Amino acid sequence: MYFSQTLGKRVLNLRLMDNPNPASLKAQHATRLAFFSAGFSGAAWAPIIPYVKSRCELTDAHLGLLLLCLGMGSIVAMPIAGSLAGRFGCRWIIAIATLAVCCSLPVLASSAFLPGLAIALTVFGAGVGSIDCVVSVQAIIVERASQKTMMSGFHGLFSVGGLLGAMGVSSLLGLGLSPVQASLAVVLLLLLGSGLALSGLLTGRNSSGKGPAFAVPHGIVLIIGIMCFIVFLAEGSAIDWSAVFLATVRHVDMRYTGLGYVAFATTMTIGRLLGDWLVRRVPGRMLITGGSLLAASGMLLVAAIPLWQVTLLGYALVGAGCANVVPVLYSAVGRQTFMPEHLAVSAITTLGYSGILVGPAALGFVAQAASLPLALGIVGVFLGGVAAVGMILPKALINGETTS
Repeated sequence: MYFSQTLGKRVLNLRLMDNPNPASLKAQHATRLAFFSAGFSGAAWAPIIPYVKSRCELTDAHLGLLLLCLGMGSIVAMPIAGSLAGRFGCRWIIAIATLAVCCSLPVLASSAFLPGLAIALTVFGAGVGSIDCVVSVQAIIVERASQKTMMSGFHGLFSVGGLLGAMGVSSLLGLGLSPVQASLAVVLLLLLGSGLALSGLLTGRNSSGKGPAFAVPHGIVLIIGIMCFIVFLAEGSAIDWSAVFLATVRHVDMRYTGLGYVAFATTMTIGRLLGDWLVRRVPGRMLITGGSLLAASGMLLVAAIPLWQVTLLGYALVGAGCANVVPVLYSAVGRQTFMPEHLAVSAITTLGYSGILVGPAALGFVAQAASLPLALGIVGVFLGGVAAVGMILPKALINGETTS
């Protein structure tokens, strides 16, 4: 009896030691690296999409259907990942999701077998979606434990990863490497980053383990989720359609079509790295409204002006405008009391990221029925709607007071 009690205490102590303090520098650095890896893996796929479209001879509508597999994989995986994070912590869920991404990306870069591509893209989407959801849970816990504004900085590292992922893969393709070789380089870097971050990711549960695995968002959580959906739709259009748009509408050489996303990711990265400084000095409502209007203007430039240089400028404006809208909204989710935190984050991430994942598939159908510029112009109009809603959000929630 004494032996079992002693062993139990030792196991408990090991578990406590294994779970880093959320306010520690170790946890903060691991969160930043996890955000970087999430952005890197998602954006590395963007320059490969035109090769998949060309290799499989897909129309815009067929490409949209294929991209729907990515979205469906993410939408199914996100609530499950959020629930598991609430019960078991973030570390191993992020690790398993990273392995799923690493196994599926080379298949996407090489296969011309459509059913195999659909399965691989579903697994890829599930992995990317799970990482995005769970790292957001960790970010809210770490920000609150540290008692300082950090969310824009975390998302800034996501954008840095996205920028380097798009630039890196585009550069490798431009140098003559095949999509398979470029994807293997991405896999090696993801495995390295995951290994470095692992020990700083949280393992402790952040819920009682009781209650539903997923809850339908309601109240202010639903409003924030819809706003995130639209902003992420704009980001998804940059990731999944900018290269195709530049290649097929603006007639840019396929080796350089990744520059559209690079322009978007560059300004978004700069905006988010400055975001924590801005959030402390500029009202959250102004960041949401002004940023959404700037992004709407950029998207309308992309859609309306038939010059590739203006297209790049438009994507740059979209990135700058969207940069701090989502971080401000995610911080607000951590303050609301409508729903338990892990369920609210899971619901917001699922609803929001459906914009980045399912939204581009819908754009494919609009592009097939009408035109791709019209589809992107509709995104610009939706961003204007986000600006309007941002003006009426509760001031207390956006500026840092808890509300129900």
